[in-house]
Amino acid sequence: MAEASISVDHDQFSCSVCLDLLKNPVAIPCGHSYCMVCINGCWDQEDERGVYSCPQCRETFTPRPVLRRNNMLAEVVEKLKKTEVRAASPAHCYAGAGDVECDFCTGRKLKAIKSCLVCLASYCETHLQPHYQSPVFKKHKLVKASKQLQEKICSQHDKLIEIYCRTDQQFICYLCTMEEHKGHDTVSAKTERTQKQVQLKDIQKKFWQRIQEKQKKLQEVEQTVETLKLSAQSAVEDSERIFTELIRSIEKKRSEVTELIRDQEKTELSAAEELLEQLEQEITDLKRRNTELEQLSHTEDHIHFLQRFQSVSVFSGGEDSPSITVHHHHHHHLSFDGVRKSLSDLKERLEEFCRKEISRVSAQGKRGFFLIEILIAIDFYLKT
Repeated sequence: MAEASISVDHDQFSCSVCLDLLKNPVAIPCGHSYCMVCINGCWDQEDERGVYSCPQCRETFTPRPVLRRNNMLAEVVEKLKKTEVRAASPAHCYAGAGDVECDFCTGRKLKAIKSCLVCLASYCETHLQPHYQSPVFKKHKLVKASKQLQEKICSQHDKLIEIYCRTDQQFICYLCTMEEHKGHDTVSAKTERTQKQVQLKDIQKKFWQRIQEKQKKLQEVEQTVETLKLSAQSAVEDSERIFTELIRSIEKKRSEVTELIRDQEKTELSAAEELLEQLEQEITDLKRRNTELEQLSHTEDHIHFLQRFQSVSVFSGGEDSPSITVHHHHHHHLSFDGVRKSLSDLKERLEEFCRKEISRVSAQGKRGFFLIEILIAIDFYLKT
């Protein structure tokens, strides 16, 4: 016998809760059909009242009706799935790498835009509509689509974690407050978040003050380095001028003095540059942590906020960079002026010595002794 052909509309076999084709369809006493998971989820929310209603016609039932799978309807839906060519959604709506997928899409998943903390599921724009339209979902909490929904479930009671135990410093569900956390100091995650938010502002202020202090110190060290360079350069130039005025026989000593000054400059600069690098690293770290705090302050997820808060809010206000060995400004000249003074004294004494010796020594045979005397005097003064 030829199989009868019936034209059916996709919407006739769609669940009004998830807006998708029925899965394990069940019919409730008023005649409307739903996915078994969807209607049970709705009625679980009404357990406390003990009165159960139809999400479409709002007819109420007491006690809770017993649900059984409608096999005939399930077969029709399966045939519809095989024969129906569903229109593809725009490519940009499909979930890609890093996106949160819609838990209710069949086949290729669309990108979820919201997650429900009550349903513990994520929804694309289409499947999210019942949360906006149906009174059943009126009290559900929607947040930005998140992959970490399971982290918000109590592993012991499979309930939403929405309470913070201050006594044990743990995140718990409402059933935990009746058992192992009974009598403890507990508040809602939102209340604890509000208090921590105030602390976060204070910590951010301290971080900013610390950054400013480091920047000021950085400028001071940079100025010290510049002064050190100018002072060292001035000392080198003076030593070059003085040695140029001396006779060629002290060229070797002049090079030694120049090298001495350069060594001192290198030592001082090395210490200063090491501190500069440390200061810049500390500033970078403080700015990074301040940025984390700023991002954390804007998150809508209270639990994520509290979980991250303790690790990123640690602030060591008393830390200080090691003191630099570079001397103060007025000491720069003293360190190099010692060289200048020794050289100037040497020049004057040598000139005076030469004048006396030239007037005293006239014989050709004594000139060798005269040169030896000068070299001995130069060596002595440079060493002292």
